[in-house]
Amino acid sequence: MNMSFEFLTRGAMLAPMAGVTDMPFRVLCHEMGCPMAVSEMVSAKGYVLSPKDNRAARELLAVAPQEEGAVALQLFGCEPDIMARAAEELTATRRYTLLDINMGCPVPKIAGNGEGSALMKMPELAAAIVRAVADASHVPVTVKMRLGFEAGSETYLTLGPMLEQAGAAMITLHARTRSQFYEGHADWNAIKRLKQRVSIPVVGNGDVACWQDAQQMLEETGCDGVAVGRAAQGNPWIFEQIRDGLAGRPLRDVSPAEKLDVLLRHARMLAALKGEGVAVREMRRHIVCYVRGMRGAARLRTQVNSILTLEALEETLSAFMLTRE
Repeated sequence: MNMSFEFLTRGAMLAPMAGVTDMPFRVLCHEMGCPMAVSEMVSAKGYVLSPKDNRAARELLAVAPQEEGAVALQLFGCEPDIMARAAEELTATRRYTLLDINMGCPVPKIAGNGEGSALMKMPELAAAIVRAVADASHVPVTVKMRLGFEAGSETYLTLGPMLEQAGAAMITLHARTRSQFYEGHADWNAIKRLKQRVSIPVVGNGDVACWQDAQQMLEETGCDGVAVGRAAQGNPWIFEQIRDGLAGRPLRDVSPAEKLDVLLRHARMLAALKGEGVAVREMRRHIVCYVRGMRGAARLRTQVNSILTLEALEETLSAFMLTRE
């Protein structure tokens, strides 16, 4: 399936993160210049076997009108037929631009089921999944993977060409092994080696925390694009900074008032999607990231952990941020 991946030239992608890259957060990132965002990972088996109108599914699969054409759905599973069935149904409306297959999640409950990063240990099965999904999907299929499962493994060099041949249209390489989880340094040389091994676009992921990192990764590896994950938590402005920095434009400062506005909008969008109680609880981990390094951040974290209503959360955040002007 042909597709232009020109969005890779317009700044950094938002990498998928469980519990983070839901619709409200993606919308904020898009507003800050993110050209393509990937959803939280969705279980193919869970989708196929569960009622399609349940609230959890609606929340997980929600796409805002302003992000249509710039969002990818990430799917995980280890059974080709189940993955293909979910892919066919989920992409039929084409509200997602891409369908990304998760071969990188290191969490034990995922890898322990033979899903996520465990597929790095089973290249033939991984390729069979891509082939089945590519045949069933209405949109191009991409893959996000790691270097391998164990420390020192280089499965990606074998698997990359196999996935390309099976129908993958793009590969995002998180340049760590599963055993590293998110520790240590990402091996950017591996991104360069994969780029030399396949002819489809390669996106580098790992240790990009500013526009200079993105520029260095692009120059050192020759990759086609960059994906940002943890560095975007609490900092959707990173996409604007990467876009402008790579284009040679000056970077603007983000005022406390703007940060407060985005924080409050984040909380309100989350409440509209998931309900007030869930939103207030989930915002706690986002707030930690938004205020990291700011004076009084530790005290604020303690305060918000006991807040139960959106009104109280807004009052507390406003009092905190407006004293930073």
